[in-house]
Formats: sequence, C-alpha cells, structure tokens
Amino acid sequence: MLHYFRWPFLFTGIGLALSLVLGWSYSGTLGGAVSFFLIGVVLSVLEISLSFDNAIVNANKLEQMTPEWQRRFLTWGILIAVFGMRIVFPLLIVVVAAGIGPWEALKLAATDPRRYAEIIGDAHLSIAAFGGAFLMMVALSYFIDEGKEVDWIATLEKRLRRCGSVRGIELGFVLVVMLVFGAALPAGQMGDFFFAAVGGLVTFVAVDALGHVLDRADASKAVAKGGLGAFMYLEVLDASFSFDGVIGAFALTQNLFLIAIGLGIGAFYVRSMTIMLVEKGTLNEFRYLEHGAFYSILVLSIIMFSQTMFHVHEVITGLVGAAFIGLALLSSVRHRRNEGSRP
Repeated sequence: MLHYFRWPFLFTGIGLALSLVLGWSYSGTLGGAVSFFLIGVVLSVLEISLSFDNAIVNANKLEQMTPEWQRRFLTWGILIAVFGMRIVFPLLIVVVAAGIGPWEALKLAATDPRRYAEIIGDAHLSIAAFGGAFLMMVALSYFIDEGKEVDWIATLEKRLRRCGSVRGIELGFVLVVMLVFGAALPAGQMGDFFFAAVGGLVTFVAVDALGHVLDRADASKAVAKGGLGAFMYLEVLDASFSFDGVIGAFALTQNLFLIAIGLGIGAFYVRSMTIMLVEKGTLNEFRYLEHGAFYSILVLSIIMFSQTMFHVHEVITGLVGAAFIGLALLSSVRHRRNEGSRP
C-alpha cells in the first residue's frame, strides 16, 4: 500500500500545510487557518468518494496500455488533472462567461472569490448538460456492446447487448434523454442546454474516433495498442468526472486555490488507486466491479442532467456511486465463493 500511495501521502502533507498557510494569509487568524485546513480535508475526501468509479474505469483502459503509457498517465496525467481541471478549467469558465482575460479572471479569484463563485454557478447548466451527455455515452457504450461477455444484472444487460447490432443506438438514446430534460426547462435556458449537451456528444464521438486513429498510428510504428489515443480518452473522461466535484466544491468555499489543493489531493489518490487496481489485477478477481462502476457512471449522468433543473447534493451522488460499487463487489465475492466450491 505504501508503494502505491507514497506520492499521495506526500502531496496530502504538502497540500494541507499550504491550506493552513492560505487560511492564515486570508484571515490572519488561527481559526481561519484551521477552517481552511478542514475544508481542504473535506474536499479531498469528496473528490475520492465521487471519483472511485473513475479509478475503476481508468484501470480497465490502462490494462490495455503499455507500461510506458501507464507511467505517463500517472505523471503527465496528474499534472493535467490537478492544474488543468482544478485551476485552468474554472478560470476558463469565468473567462468565457464574464468576457474577461485569463489574468483578470485569476485576479478576480484572488480578490473577489464570492463574485468568482457566482460566475461559476451561472455556468452550471451548460457544465451539467455537457458532462451528462458525455458520461451517458461512456456508460451506454460499455453496456450496448455485442462483444461484452460478462453480465451482472443479466436480464437487463443481455437485452442491451443485443441492441449493439443497431448502429448509433447509444446516440439516439442520449438524444431522447436530452429532449426530455430540455423540454422541461424554461424557454430561455433551452438553447444553452442543447448547445452544451450536443457539445458533449460531439466531444465523445471525436475523442473516440481520434483515439482509434492515434492507436492505429501507434500500432503501425510497432507500438502496443493503447497509447496516445487511450491517454487522451482517459483525460477527457477524468475531466467529465471532475465537473461535479469542481462545481460542488464551490458550495464549501469560494476560494479557487483552496479548491485546487483539496481536489488535487483527491486526484492523486484516484490516480494511485487506478495503478493499484491494474497491477494487482483486481478487476480480474472481482468480475462485476467494472459493471458497478459503469452503472454508477450512468446514474451520475442522469444526476447531472437533473441538476440543470434542481440541485442534487454531492453526498447523494457519492453514496449512489458507492452503493453500486459495493453491491458489485459483494456479487463478485459471492461468485468467487460459488466457483471455488464447485468440484
């Protein structure tokens, strides 16, 4: 365990120390410093609980990647996850929504965090629609697959598997869901919703297609399957998972830098859990664990669509995901016992 989590433990110590310093610099009091410290702890736990299913899905993809690209995912990928999604992404939202430059957005985050959080909140509908469409495509592409051999909830999954012969059925299903939620929104919000949701669909198709092209190019250069294309897919997937955590973090604090520290700590643990799942072969030992993760993703996509109309607390999101993964784990253990008891 120490081998896999030495870097997360180190970053946890550095990050929580920085949160104390940050709290002291903003408040000038010990109480303010401790408050920032505790919020940093809560944010890191929130990120881990919301992203455990992400680690399982990442592990499934990483099993197809070379050790070199696995290391790149853990190094380059963590830089993209921490600095890209936890700092640059919220800044870009403010840049686009407020029509200001990146430097002005950074100054706004440092000097007027409340106004900064309000701008982020105003962009929540578009973020939720984009993430909901993308994640729903991720989940359906797993279940609606003729090549899928193992079923957990057999009655449902066998029927979904048979639908794999119908070309584009995943896109059609997501479009129907978009129409249902879009029709329930006020007329003034429908345009933003559909634009963002279609953007999520296009992004999934583009990343999936680009991944196949890049991996085919890698293969032509005698590089094992699962290189740059798989890396890009994982980074976009991680970004979609991060939407909920970044937006939810602003409910705890309006300080961008504290959010980056807390969610960054969680991102380190998610990356390390991913590598541990791959190297320990956990997905092979627990055959339904992956199913639980994709059911969790499917529910998360529905929750993100629902958040375009009303707020769903992050605790509920985390508990639902944990419940699916827990049930899948229990089913996997039961299956192993049954297989072991057979003569």
